[in-house]
Amino acid sequence: MPTQIDVVLPCLDEAAALPGVLTALPPGYRAIVVDNGSRDGSPEVAARHGARVVHEPRRGYGSAVHTGIEAADAELVCVLDADGSFDPGELPALLAPVADGSADLAVGRRRPVGAGVWPWHARAGTALVAALLRHRGVPLRDLSPIRVARREELLALGVADRAFGYPLELLIRAAAAGWRIHEHDVAYAPRAAGTRSKVSGSVRGTLRATRDFAAVLRTVDGRR
Repeated sequence: MPTQIDVVLPCLDEAAALPGVLTALPPGYRAIVVDNGSRDGSPEVAARHGARVVHEPRRGYGSAVHTGIEAADAELVCVLDADGSFDPGELPALLAPVADGSADLAVGRRRPVGAGVWPWHARAGTALVAALLRHRGVPLRDLSPIRVARREELLALGVADRAFGYPLELLIRAAAAGWRIHEHDVAYAPRAAGTRSKVSGSVRGTLRATRDFAAVLRTVDGRR
């Protein structure tokens, strides 16, 4: 097992959640918080809790994630939302199949811990896109924002989307490249109080993400 694993946390106004997320990282997991234009003091909070802070002025989930992966220097890189909805203690279980060579990419399959955690509009949108993915031969049930892969291989995929379509393009390109993709159940909890989802927090956000997903499905060739 590598002695250090980098954890990329895309961040936009997550000051209320960061202390809990950062202090829950397992030993050997180093946080790289990529601030995407926060106005609530998120970078300062992250730095006070020991994270390396990187600034990405170009708005977009994909922009933040890509910048974080470029900034990482560990062989294995995790990506984790900074909103407190995932337990960082689940990262070792996701990392294990990538570290031992039995998988090239490990992704979480969200299992809500209570009613209302995953709004109907977000769940329905995810189910539709996952079904389209399976039609393309990618055997997944979710497009979860928690994942693990090797840094160099991730960058070599050439994922170009810099918005919400980033994880979908990643999965399509990974499958086309013959990657072994492992899906692992992870608990999905309410976001930390004082934060708000940019996707599932509103119908508008879900529609915006679905629009980005549709653009990826139209333009990215998933053939091997």
